[in-house]
Amino acid sequence: MFERPKAGERSLLVRIAMGQGGAADAGDAAEEFRLLAEAAGAEIVGTLGGSREAPDPRLFIGSGKAEELRALVAATAAELVIFDHALSPAQERNLERLLACRVVDRSGLILDIFAQRARSADGKLQVELAQLRHLSTRLVRGWTHLERQKGGIGLRGPGETQLETDRRLLARRIELLNDRLGHVETQREQGRRARDRAEVPTISLVGYTNAGKSTLFNRLTAAGVFQADQLFATLDPTLRRLSLPNGPPAVLADTVGFINGLPHELVAAFRSTLQETREAALLLHVIDAASPERERRMRDVETVLTEIGVQDCPQLLVYNKIDQLAEQPPRLDRDAKGQVWRVWMSAQTGAGVELLTQALSERLRGELVRASLLLGPADGALRAWLFEHAQVLQDAGTDQGGWRMDVELSRQQLERSLQGNARWRRCRLEPEAGAPVSAAERAPADAVLDRTDG
Repeated sequence: MFERPKAGERSLLVRIAMGQGGAADAGDAAEEFRLLAEAAGAEIVGTLGGSREAPDPRLFIGSGKAEELRALVAATAAELVIFDHALSPAQERNLERLLACRVVDRSGLILDIFAQRARSADGKLQVELAQLRHLSTRLVRGWTHLERQKGGIGLRGPGETQLETDRRLLARRIELLNDRLGHVETQREQGRRARDRAEVPTISLVGYTNAGKSTLFNRLTAAGVFQADQLFATLDPTLRRLSLPNGPPAVLADTVGFINGLPHELVAAFRSTLQETREAALLLHVIDAASPERERRMRDVETVLTEIGVQDCPQLLVYNKIDQLAEQPPRLDRDAKGQVWRVWMSAQTGAGVELLTQALSERLRGELVRASLLLGPADGALRAWLFEHAQVLQDAGTDQGGWRMDVELSRQQLERSLQGNARWRRCRLEPEAGAPVSAAERAPADAVLDRTDG
């Protein structure tokens, strides 16, 4: 049995085009694969390409190509072979025996990058859980001196093999990690319930890795999270308060970037993190407008969104990096109903940021209505809530110690508040309240307080 080495970064990259149209995206996909390997710290000493109609069940690349790969490993003294494909456990083991070096598939490569980049405690737990789930199907004998089942006098009988011990230890560790992540999910759920009670919507940034999500997050919130021109520069979720002009206060969530072939184990492990995406009122789908593969990358993101169950969540498309496009000014694109559905901007230079905040305000507000309210002396908390969540057009005291207020707010917000809030039921809604407000009639708020009323 081949003894697996403990280290080694001298790497060969293997990418095989599968099927008749497999070579169509070879250029961009091959470059992305190289960047992934470099992000993991690999020292690339050679590459191997080719094409096949279908994967070989035993070696994935076929016996002839495998012999060519073995010769290349010997010639370059490679210590690691990385495949830009998903390998079955049997294929991975067969290749390791033949090549006498470690073999890692695309999923293992991405998991390794995540393990290096995770910083928060829950992020490290999630990555470790994903790695253990991936490893549980790929256990091979890395040493023989710990074999529990041996022959000889006094050693015969029921015993436990090394692999069985490894599987049992992995199962225990996975159970422990699931328990710890359950506590993390409980804490996150408490935070979400607090935001729901305060009626603060969440906006979640999603998109392909290196599309500029963290740069945009810093531009909007001045959070100072790490940003770099590399794949998976940031992994850990970050939430910050976002103030919008003439719009409700919101929470902006920066999430992990997606990529083609994102391991299922990783998606499953990061479900608690991606819960912020599932509970969001609006998704900001950040797209690298300068990428020649932007349409394919958009489809890859939609695939992951469908996998985590948020394909029906409202989206606003943000075409980022227009500074890398010739003669592309910032602009808003609206649909037939006049709703903003796409923003062209540059998070790096700041061009078009004001258009994005305008679009966010419109999307979160929904249809504005004007309401005239008569509040009693005991409705001070409701008055403060209106200053926080609505545009106050008029606020005058009454002879009874209350207030008469004219406000603008979204129809959805008004209807929800009237049905489920005792503070609203104590006030009197004037007959003319609820009339839609056109864009030309909208007036700026007299005051917007930067706080949340519990």
